[in-house]
Amino acid sequence: MKIMYFAWMREHTGCAEEQLDLPESITTVADLVEHLRQRSPGHAKALSNMDVVRVAVNLSYCTLETPITNGDEVAFFPPVTGG
Repeated sequence: MKIMYFAWMREHTGCAEEQLDLPESITTVADLVEHLRQRSPGHAKALSNMDVVRVAVNLSYCTLETPITNGDEVAFFPPVTGG
């Protein structure tokens, strides 16, 4: 699975993207978030408040209940503001 982080999330995790082989027990975005929070204190901080984080699976916005598989691309990013 390819996981990408944008903006301040990239700064907290220390990487723009990472490749992971996930255990079979991870079947939703919520499961993935919990798994990623265990990777490092930076991951835990970046994913601490999912109310302010947007998620996309395979380029489509999704919810924490969205199913995922090892071949998916998951992107985490803060909301975008504009003028």
